[in-house]
Amino acid sequence: MAVLKKKKIGVVIGNKMDKTATVEVARKIKHPHFKKYFVRTKKFKVHDEKNECQIGDQVEIIEGRPVSREKHWVVTKIISKAGVIAGAEIAV
Repeated sequence: MAVLKKKKIGVVIGNKMDKTATVEVARKIKHPHFKKYFVRTKKFKVHDEKNECQIGDQVEIIEGRPVSREKHWVVTKIISKAGVIAGAEIAV
């Protein structure tokens, strides 16, 4: 039986390291008593083999084998590039 790897979607917040990007993943949590939803974020160091990720890109990451002490996730695809919304480019 094949083991399914965990997938997450996040935003690239750093790419200054070689073949490594820092991705911030946000998730909504419901408070057990007050029943209010709030956002928790976590940063992951992910392996980016081709150095394609830019700051602000939305990416999909999956679990992978450990590449280093902190890198256990790999970028599978770039969902949307920074500065591009629905096919229209923003002038910066």
